[in-house]
Amino acid sequence: MKKFWNFKAQDENIGELMLYGDISSSTWWGDEVTPQQFKNDLDELGGISSLNIYINSGGGDVFAGQAIHSMLKRHKAYKTVYIDGLAASIASVIAMAGDKIIMPKNASMMIHNCWTLTTGNKYDLRKMADDMEKIDAGIIATYAEKTGMDESEIVSLMDAETWLTADEAVKMGFADEIEETRQIVASMDGDFLIYGEQRFDIGRYKNKPDIPCEAHTEQTKPPDKGGFLAPDNGGISQPVEDIALDEQREYFGRIKKKLLEV
Repeated sequence: MKKFWNFKAQDENIGELMLYGDISSSTWWGDEVTPQQFKNDLDELGGISSLNIYINSGGGDVFAGQAIHSMLKRHKAYKTVYIDGLAASIASVIAMAGDKIIMPKNASMMIHNCWTLTTGNKYDLRKMADDMEKIDAGIIATYAEKTGMDESEIVSLMDAETWLTADEAVKMGFADEIEETRQIVASMDGDFLIYGEQRFDIGRYKNKPDIPCEAHTEQTKPPDKGGFLAPDNGGISQPVEDIALDEQREYFGRIKKKLLEV
């Protein structure tokens, strides 16, 4: 099984989790193996009191992201989230599990409505839209809990596919602190947003972020990784693999039960 996460115990009290690239797995909701493996890896950190979470992701599978958020949120450790470049789409939802969220000055966060590709007749499409509204409702509640914003304000931000700078994220409550002393290498290459060594294909989105792209001398990395490697996704974040319509229907119908079980 190819993981899109890496856990590491720094010592008996501090654990680390790195989520770089796509939050994706074709088997996340198809069987019990992948979510159980994530939970097992988290449990193997033992009775840690602090968990540092490093995110540089363009998002991915909404089911995987919601389950990860739920498991992290329930964990008793104090969770510090570092946005090492980008937390977009479902990756921003995962970030909300943090007790403290820290962003370098030129990091970005993006929130939007969930989206998919599907086929079918008018009844299939109406049902899919209804199901997606339920998914969005859960995401809205997660943002509202963290930010304290009115849900109608969050709906407007998601409808507009909003890219937030670190300053904006802190002002709105999506993040807590700006890491003034650290900058990250950021640039645009056509439809690709580049943070450090990670390339994110944002051509699928209707908006593009206004990223400060001046040259920086320091590329942000988790401190003292000690062999703590990012998942190997080739350095390029692409849209996750499409799920067949019949599988989508099953997944949407099972999501609440699954999130309570994992």
